[in-house]
Amino acid sequence: MSEKILAEGVEAALGERLLSARSMGGGCIGEVYKVELEGGAKLVAKVDRESESHLDREAYMLRYLRERSGIPVPEVFYGSETLLLMQFVEGDNRFSGEAQRHAAELLAELHGLTADAYGHERDTLIGSLEQPNPPTKSWVEFFRDQRLLYLAGVAFDAARLPSEDLRRIERLAAKLDELVEEPERPSLVHGDVWSGNVLAKGDRITAFLDPAIYYADHEIELAFISLFNSFGKPFFERYKEIRGIRTGFFKRRRDLYNLYPLLVHVYFFGGSYLDAVRGVLHRFDF
Repeated sequence: MSEKILAEGVEAALGERLLSARSMGGGCIGEVYKVELEGGAKLVAKVDRESESHLDREAYMLRYLRERSGIPVPEVFYGSETLLLMQFVEGDNRFSGEAQRHAAELLAELHGLTADAYGHERDTLIGSLEQPNPPTKSWVEFFRDQRLLYLAGVAFDAARLPSEDLRRIERLAAKLDELVEEPERPSLVHGDVWSGNVLAKGDRITAFLDPAIYYADHEIELAFISLFNSFGKPFFERYKEIRGIRTGFFKRRRDLYNLYPLLVHVYFFGGSYLDAVRGVLHRFDF
């Protein structure tokens, strides 16, 4: 995107001229820039000219977390389908043991926020993928229908998941109530805690980025963190001290829950992620 188009968007949204813009790279949602305004303020701008990334939903999720939880997220100054302007937060993606323990404290607090049903008041996103959230009383039903079967169907329709693997996932889903227990209550989760979505400065977490929020079994957050080694032993030790970790998580439910993010990655990247999905299915004899 040209700096002229970005400058016009920033000025129209905030009424202030753009002084400079520098690309920050980014993931699968839009183009990301660090921008400086004429008044000296530094912001992050996400831009999507094709309206495929639904940046208004990312703005909604960040505001939801900022208003209802204690975890640090960037303040949103403007959000539309094609432009998101938010606070620039100092930090990097390296985490000391103390920073990992701080992350555990923040996420344990987040998971203490509960709702009457699994899902959310509106659909959200993971990456640029739709994340359906119809309020559902049963976690097993929600995880089966709105996460495993839904995402397997999306990946199959995009020709990223072969039909034989779809059938194996469907067979596992039919037996899910024998493999996963109902949690005590729905907990709010960030939904996408990999190291690239967390910033730290020294021994403190300064921001969680790019959320994929909904109300879930909070263990699905822990599973995701372990899948991509976002945090290590200091995180899990501190989290266990605060909230506990139910028996059977590391031996059983962690792998089942990680089928969801693995299917997301099958959709986006294919390759070894399909092998990882097959490995989980094989482990559970499907």
